[in-house]
Amino acid sequence: MSNAAPIKVLIADSVSPRTVEELTRGGGIEAVVQTGLKEDALIAVVPEYSAIVVRSQTKITARVLEAATKLRAVGRAGVGVDNVDVEAATRRGVIVMNTPDGNTISTAEHAFSLLVATARNIPQAHNSMVSGKWDRKSFEGVELYGKTLAVLGMGRIGTEVARRAIAFGMNVLAYDPYLSATRARSLQVELVESLDELLPRADFITMHMPLTVETRHMLGTERLAKCRHGVRIINAARGGLVDEVALDAALESGQVAAAALDVYETEPPPADFKLRTRANLIMTPHLGASTAEAQESVGIEIAQALRACLLDGVVRNAVNLPNLDAATLAVVGPYLDFGAKLGRFLSQIAPSKRADRLTINYAGKVNESDTGPITRAIAKGFLEAAEGSDVNHVNALSIARALGVAIVETRQSAPGVFSDELDLTVECGRKTAQVAGAFFGRQPRIVRIDDRDVEARPDGVILIVENRDVPGMVGRIGTLLGDLKINIATMSLSRDTQGGSALTVLNLDSAPDDAAFARIQTEPDILSARVIRL
Repeated sequence: MSNAAPIKVLIADSVSPRTVEELTRGGGIEAVVQTGLKEDALIAVVPEYSAIVVRSQTKITARVLEAATKLRAVGRAGVGVDNVDVEAATRRGVIVMNTPDGNTISTAEHAFSLLVATARNIPQAHNSMVSGKWDRKSFEGVELYGKTLAVLGMGRIGTEVARRAIAFGMNVLAYDPYLSATRARSLQVELVESLDELLPRADFITMHMPLTVETRHMLGTERLAKCRHGVRIINAARGGLVDEVALDAALESGQVAAAALDVYETEPPPADFKLRTRANLIMTPHLGASTAEAQESVGIEIAQALRACLLDGVVRNAVNLPNLDAATLAVVGPYLDFGAKLGRFLSQIAPSKRADRLTINYAGKVNESDTGPITRAIAKGFLEAAEGSDVNHVNALSIARALGVAIVETRQSAPGVFSDELDLTVECGRKTAQVAGAFFGRQPRIVRIDDRDVEARPDGVILIVENRDVPGMVGRIGTLLGDLKINIATMSLSRDTQGGSALTVLNLDSAPDDAAFARIQTEPDILSARVIRL
């Protein structure tokens, strides 16, 4: 029997007692419960721990990770990892794990409960009763039956909310730029192409999007004004999807008859949070996943994942590493980050956000290994724009299926000059986009965009310019970017025919702002321009 000291794991947030039981089952791991630590206090104690378990309260920042010299893993007992600096953890070689499915039903039920509460004024009527009043007239509600519910985001939770709404006799509209028409029909929802078309039709709106640059304040002053007068809004997804200042004004004017929030731009909200005073607003303190069943489920799941990682070297449910044993990781490891970047690149050049099929062709020696983890990494990169930090190597394929995106692997000789390639093709209706990558020694490179041979580093900011093949274009593009104070790191040129069109691919040190990008697009002989962020 080994006399080695047990591996120490810090439980930094309140979790189910079953979490500790499962984590320490069979020995080998010592769990220490110490909750409520602020950053400096956490930094002081973290050097002695090999893993940390958190929920949503404790922040695992870059400073914490820098101090955590023994840390091997962070386990998030929940879905979102917004409170963990995943990029810093990856740089430090720390695995970040979550529980991607454990909260789905609890969060969907809570969102639907808030929907019912806004329809029938239940909390307000309760408060009136406990204050000694009998006021039936003030709390007249509306029925759900026959009303139209708009679901913004048809991932796992949005899908479950839609199913419950249909059971109540509601008409469900779905807005999700990544959901296929086939999948929408199977869910018995009407897929609406744009928010501007959807908002005037909805009696209720429930939000289930990740928080990204695109979705932040997706319901702001302009869009709230486009809603049907008297709409009711529920957000149990991410704080910041709704502009809280705009919502306050809309609740005051009656444009929004009622709203319910479980998440906030700042958590907890400050003492002077103006929305607290709105009688037609229901607030709960981020309770979406707060059921005994969900907390026990995610606690057991994260404990099992940490045990497998710390004791056996097996990775499960990681957001920054696939589920691999050490031997397999050594072979396919170089392809994982590269594949994710190619997927991310392809999602940004795709002709539509709504993809039907993603085909991944493996050519060359990569076929000698299990390509499944690479496919998951590519799918993760491709879906990040749709699902944000909620998508990981574990759930990427299931999310793709939920959105109606077919992921197909093929194995054919590379069509280009490289014998060992990753070739990605996305189909959006009748339109397609392609990107291919290969290794130059140990250095990954993008070697083809659609049918154009290029050579570009898959890093940072990439500017893709399609221009007329006329003399002096290289100099003009360089001068233009110089005038805009944007430095070029590398440049690759490709053309179809002499005097036709050319593709100029530039790695930039910084991204052009909106004004600079508009200037680039208006340059004579530039046919189109796109900025890719990897």
